[in-house]
Amino acid sequence: MTPPLLKARADGRVEGETAVVLPFMAPRLQGELNPDGWADLALWGAGSLGRLRFDPLGGPHVYFPNGLSAPEGGFHVAQEAPVMVLCGARYRGFSPARKCAAWDKVHHARARVLREGAVRCVELPWAVVLIEQRGENLIVAAGADRSEAERALHFRIETIIAEGAAYAAHCDLMPEADPLMRSMVMQGVHAALSAIRRDDRGRFDGLAAGLHYSTPARTYYRDGYWTLQLLLDLQPAIVHEQIEILASGVQPDGEAPSGVIVSGPEQAHAWETLRTTAFGMDWIHTRSVDWWSDHFDSPLFFVLTIGDYVRATDDLEPAERHWPLIKGIFERYRDLTEGGLPVKPRHDRDWADNVYRGGYVAYDLGLWVGALETICRLAGKLEPDLVAPASEAAEHAREAIARELWRSDGWYADYISPEGLSSVEPALEDHLTLDSLTLLRYDAVPPDKAREVLDAVRRHLETRHNGDQAFGDWGVMCAYPPFKHREDVRSKSAFAFRYHNGADWPWLDGLYAEERLRRGLPGWRYPLVRWWETCLEKGWMGAVEYFSPPWGRGSLLQGWSAMPAAAALRHREAVLAGDRD
Repeated sequence: MTPPLLKARADGRVEGETAVVLPFMAPRLQGELNPDGWADLALWGAGSLGRLRFDPLGGPHVYFPNGLSAPEGGFHVAQEAPVMVLCGARYRGFSPARKCAAWDKVHHARARVLREGAVRCVELPWAVVLIEQRGENLIVAAGADRSEAERALHFRIETIIAEGAAYAAHCDLMPEADPLMRSMVMQGVHAALSAIRRDDRGRFDGLAAGLHYSTPARTYYRDGYWTLQLLLDLQPAIVHEQIEILASGVQPDGEAPSGVIVSGPEQAHAWETLRTTAFGMDWIHTRSVDWWSDHFDSPLFFVLTIGDYVRATDDLEPAERHWPLIKGIFERYRDLTEGGLPVKPRHDRDWADNVYRGGYVAYDLGLWVGALETICRLAGKLEPDLVAPASEAAEHAREAIARELWRSDGWYADYISPEGLSSVEPALEDHLTLDSLTLLRYDAVPPDKAREVLDAVRRHLETRHNGDQAFGDWGVMCAYPPFKHREDVRSKSAFAFRYHNGADWPWLDGLYAEERLRRGLPGWRYPLVRWWETCLEKGWMGAVEYFSPPWGRGSLLQGWSAMPAAAALRHREAVLAGDRD
């Protein structure tokens, strides 16, 4: 067996003899750095900056959130300004980006590269990069304009290092845990905190989904919801601000896109040019601020986000201000209801955006019941007359879920469109999915059925117990067996064990682990850390988006992959006491 490329240390950091890619995201500056001598840089809201080349930092390397150390140097990123330092590295070149994003079709003037004393200045049409060699240390600063970049360049090396060290220490929230658990929590906290983005004036600019979800700069309803589960205790004010951005995308009739675009001016111009000129783009993204309009789950996440914030803070203000939107969402889904449940059209617009699920979709119905219970709680304070209809809708939904979705195998169908629905053709996909655990999270099903589902997940989705899949013990599959209806899957999910069709998604691992933890069931450690063990084995530094043995991984440093850490911290005493499994 090939030894792991990375190893968790007792201090929560990660070490390796072979150089691996380190993803980093500060509030403005972000990118991927390989200590072998290159870094691809970008600026939130602006776009790609280019590739920096430098003398390699010889190993072994020790990695921590937004930084690394090596025997003769290291890498550190500031938090208060878009500036980084490579200690013990000499400058070898910089290749400016030719466009702000891969999809950018606007014709841009070539970057201007100037030498001003000891400083190299790279002027892109959408950003400025300043590079300075200070003795054995290489400083790189960036900004949406010259003034932002110059302010960042004025940071002392000691300040950059100190800010980076303080940030990494802030991520270390379970120092009592064993090395594997401690490092997982540290990286999970990092994934959530690094999702907090800022504009060039330092104002909150949304929760980023992940490193590779930054052009156009946007913030999602669903990704943001699972990311903020960790932030509710750490930074509730950020959740309040996230609510305000999400509210701007909710329409009076309760419709909402997958995400809200928050790009800076040049990137926004490039995106609007593409949206209005490329065939079909304005049909997918119908408004300039919409990222993929009319998603079935987004309005429900908006309600859940407000409900979680109010529960965590006792601050009713966002609910009061956005009560008309919440009521609009309630009426929207009531209008979609047939047989006691909202009917999802057969399209790919919820989290499983490579799958055409239609009818009664277990994942969405869990969110619906959770949203109804949130509306009941809020209406008790804001509009008591709404409590009864919301409570009645929740009761009818639970009855219909039990009647329509329960399978004799011991779980709820992924989606079913029974005979008689007016808007979709009859269909059934009855395999077991992790996303159906929203039914458990929001208590849409009885406790005994929830226990049966968790037992089934353990037997069929945990790869350590499923000998029918051919790849050994590698994590928790999001679905099994693969989709039976080929016409219902597209793109990456058209392949068995890939993406929504059976990959391991850490956010779902966290959802599953928490359901075991809150019910006092053993077996929670495996979903909490097995995905992280795989990352260490493969040399994937940080919280990945998804992965599977035949297909590799998704994006690095994914915000909602903080869910395992959020579950561990929420159930801290049980986690530190150990799993009796």
